[in-house]
This record gives sequence, structure tokens and C-alpha cells, in this order.
Amino acid sequence: MSREIPLPTRDILTSEWDGDGLREECGVVGVSGVEGAAELTFLALYALQHRGQEAAGICVTHEGKAILHKGLGLVGDVFDAATLLKLPGRTAIGHVRYSTAGGAGIRNAQPIQVSYAEGDLAVAHNGNITNAIDLRTRLVKEGAIFQTTSDSEVIIHLVARSRHETVDHQLDDALSHLEGAFSLAITIGDTLYAACDPRGFRPLVLGRKDGGHVVASETCALDIMEADFVRDIAPGEVLKIQGDRVERLRSLEPVPEPAPCIFELVYFARPDSRLWGISVDSARKAFGRQLAVEHPVEADAVIAVPDSANSAALGFAEQSGIPFELGLLRNHYVGRTFIQPSQADRDFGARMKYAPVRELLEGRRVVVVDDSLVRGTTSRSLVKFIRRAGATEVHFRIGSPPVRFPCFYGIDMPSPEELIGSRLTVDEIAEELGVDSLGYLSLEGMTAAVADHGSFCDACFSGRYTAPLVDVERGFLPGNHPVELLATQEDT
Repeated sequence: MSREIPLPTRDILTSEWDGDGLREECGVVGVSGVEGAAELTFLALYALQHRGQEAAGICVTHEGKAILHKGLGLVGDVFDAATLLKLPGRTAIGHVRYSTAGGAGIRNAQPIQVSYAEGDLAVAHNGNITNAIDLRTRLVKEGAIFQTTSDSEVIIHLVARSRHETVDHQLDDALSHLEGAFSLAITIGDTLYAACDPRGFRPLVLGRKDGGHVVASETCALDIMEADFVRDIAPGEVLKIQGDRVERLRSLEPVPEPAPCIFELVYFARPDSRLWGISVDSARKAFGRQLAVEHPVEADAVIAVPDSANSAALGFAEQSGIPFELGLLRNHYVGRTFIQPSQADRDFGARMKYAPVRELLEGRRVVVVDDSLVRGTTSRSLVKFIRRAGATEVHFRIGSPPVRFPCFYGIDMPSPEELIGSRLTVDEIAEELGVDSLGYLSLEGMTAAVADHGSFCDACFSGRYTAPLVDVERGFLPGNHPVELLATQEDT
């Protein structure tokens, strides 16, 4: 059952934010029984780059031995043709990362690879394990030595220390100890395993390619690999994949109902992907249409905050009859810059990223559609730009409810004090943004738009956390350094 949990007020931010949006989570890939597995994994990681830009890695198995290459940066920065030639084999897993637990740095880049009694083991993980610190404490007391501060490393130690005789049972035993969100691609020797937590928080799909199989976080990765979609990997399902053979191992303990993350549909996933049987683009258009029903307005143009809000804006325009215009352009080539803006220049990041099209905005009443509103800083800047471009009215519409609570299942969000939806009313937010009106999609409207596809996790909107928050209830939050926490934690 879901429950509301009083949250500590300790700040969980460990790094700077990219504008007003959320930090991307992670993307995982697995390939089994296909020639050039590393090259395929590389392509898939390119398609999943939106899920994490901090680090990338690929681990292949060749003649029974694991070969790992990973580094900080984008996929194209970490890998080149020469690097991929050094990664032969028909089995591989890959990962793109933004840290949501454990902190940044190369030591926390994935896949994480070790050798243990049954062979070489590598893990790629998307999600957050909500009892990782509790498990880590116990493992350290039993003599385990951790090489990273990532929650994902707990999985490796649980597998290696399992007393079961077969690899299949060792993995099953390890996964049964985990709480929270995990979608995994794991190799042990030449065998690929794929697993989802019992609630299915994070997506994972199975595909077929040239007599072998692939798994990935989204179907857009299957498309670039030219793999055929087979099905979604079900909540709690553990698959053993050996080339053309896929065996379903014992499923993890079931829960009353799955809880896939609705924010994947709102923001994270690529619009050309299908998750849990839903077209992401169609879901966002449905959110936009419902938003227009709930918050109608008289205006001359609908524009999106590109790119994740494009579909919702199209849905709003379709329902309202107001023309859709490309009134904001996004610079896709913005990376790190040597220019250090003054503290007073609060619009710097937004000016680097977005540009208004004056010819489409001047003298017009404009509806600006965004997918979500987290801190509000970028949105304030965008409103200024749009008004400077000559818009006579600016009406803001958000294709999701107010984000009021942190996520502990794989999305890095600020503490409640930094969430604008947590500390201000809708009217106060409208005043702070400087807009003529503000409308959020209701929680009921959002869930109704995708109700045909089952229930979803909406904890960041509602505060209803469906999976136990073991570490949080003990006072530890994502972003705290596990090693430091161990030194202060009481004996259990």
C-alpha cells in the first residue's frame, strides 16, 4: 500500500542543476548472442543519451572474460572506433549515467565489474535502491569492501556472498533483498540477465536481433539497433538470456499493483519510445488536451518549451483550436562554457539555451506549455524573454501537477524547500513567474489520460510512496555519502 512519509528537511542536492529541469536518470542496455555486441550497445547508448550525460560505459564478455571501458562525458566522448575494436564479443551491457545516489565521479560510472567465484560479473542499474545504506551497513560488518559509493554496488556484494550453489539462485537471492527501484542488465560470464523491481518503476524492454536478444530502457534504443520489439519486461520479472534462448526465472515477490513512474511519460522518455504499451508522444498529447480542457484561455498562439513539452503543446493546441507556433527555439549545442556569469545575471543559463522568435510573438497573446515546473528559475527567465520579444500576454500551462515531493526511485529532485510547488500556492507561483495566468494539469486529469494502461507511481506529485523508504525513515537521503553515513550510523 502507498503511504505518506514525513520527510527530513536535510538538503539532498549534491551538485548544480541544469536550468529548471530535472537531472536525467540512467539508461541501460544489454545484448546477447549478436556479433559486434559492443557496437550495437554503443548505438543504443546514443539513443538513450537523454537519460544521462555524466558518464557512459560498456562491458563485453569475450572468451569468458569481461572487458570494460567507461569514462566521464557523453557517449561520443567516451567511445571511438578504436575503443570499440578493443571490445569484441557477442555479449555486452552498457550504461549512461546521471548520479541519483552515491555521487558523481569515474569510480561510480557503470557498468560496475568484478570477478567472483562463478566468473566475471558486471551490473548496469537504473533506479534507486531505497534500502542500500541499510544493506551496505550489514555487508561492511560482514567484511565486504566497497570500491564505489553507488547504491548499485550493493547488488554485486549480495550476489557474491550468496550461499546458494547456482548462479541463477545467487542472483535471485540477491534481488530478493532489494527495496525500491531497479531495472538491471547483468552479465555473469556469457549469460545476460535482465530484471525489474516488483513495482516496475523504471522501464525495460526486450527485443530480438539477428538470432539473439537485446534489452534496453526504451524502445528508441531498439529502433537504432534495428531490433524487433518483443515485449516489456514485467514488474518483478527476472530473465536469463543466452543468445536465442530466453528463460523466465522465478519472479520476485509480487505487490498488489505495479507502479511505473508517470514522470517517464511526462518528461524523461523520448517521445518516439513506447513504454508499458503507451506511446510517449500520445500520452503527452493527451496530457496537453486535458490541460486545455481544465485551463482554457483566449490567446493567439500556443508555444512549447522545447523539446520535452512539444507533444503536450500540440495536444493543447489541438483541443483549444489555438494555432501552435515554434515561438521558442532551443540551442542543442550548449555544453559546458568557460564564461562565468555574474551572480546578478540570473538569466544566463536560459539565454544560452533558449531563444524567442520575435516575429511569432510580437503583439500576440501567448500560451506557453511546459511539461513540468520544478524550481521555476528557467521559467521566470523565459517569461522575461517572451515579453521582451513583444508578447502582450503570457499564459503558462503545465502538463503535469505541481511537483511537491522528492523522488526516491531514480529521479534526482531537490529538497521540498527548493520545489516551487511545495513552498508556494499556484497564485503565488504565477506572481513569481510574472505571468498573466498559470494552470497545472490536475493529478486526476493526468492519471485519467493514461488510465487505460493501469496505475502509476505519482509520488513526486502526491507524496504517496509505494515502496518502503528504509534509508529515508532512518534519516538518510539520496545524495549523502554512504561511507560518511556508515561512520555515524548506530550499530544495528
